[in-house]
Amino acid sequence: MLLALDTSTTQIGVALYDGARVLAEAYWQSGRRHTQELAPLVAQVLQQTGFAIEDVQAVGVALGPGSFTGLRIGLAFAKGLAVARGLALVGVPTLEAVAAAVPLDVAFPSLAAVLPAGRGRLAVGWYTQTEGRWQAAGGPEIFTAETLAQRIRKPTVVCGELTADERSRLARKYRTVRLPSPAACARRPAFLAELAWQRWQQGQTHPVASLAPIYLHTGTPIPA
Repeated sequence: MLLALDTSTTQIGVALYDGARVLAEAYWQSGRRHTQELAPLVAQVLQQTGFAIEDVQAVGVALGPGSFTGLRIGLAFAKGLAVARGLALVGVPTLEAVAAAVPLDVAFPSLAAVLPAGRGRLAVGWYTQTEGRWQAAGGPEIFTAETLAQRIRKPTVVCGELTADERSRLARKYRTVRLPSPAACARRPAFLAELAWQRWQQGQTHPVASLAPIYLHTGTPIPA
């Protein structure tokens, strides 16, 4: 069984996955309470599903980009579990988990997966449809919603955490931008778990000492 952890932004998320089923999933807007809420959340999903930490064989963790503090909290927790329990450790870029949740659409063959980057900015990863899945095509880069809308010149799905104002600005480009509903844009840790499981099964694990978060160097740090 694999435990997935995502603390990339103000949203916190945990999932349990066994390769065939999502056994548990929980996520919500935690603000800056990741330190206080992550361990109890893990204990909660284990208890509710009747499992114990001894049943976990691997831990997958979102690597960012995202909040400097949030990413450090999630990665430190994942590394601590991996060392203490001898678990396999798998890091997954957060934008890949966002992209994995988006259905393919032949009319919109490009995807901009987004995360809040603080101060009205968005971290954006670009993807194209290749062999029946989204394949990374560039990024991550930093935009505002306005500059992202200006950048998009061909049919593109934009998916991820967006404010009402950001959605409104992007919706003006209705000819070239498709915005899934807010529910469809929710960053679900189950997709992170699925990606981490696939990599674990392929032997793509990470040494605890060298696994590091992805930070965007923009001249202005992304706030906690």
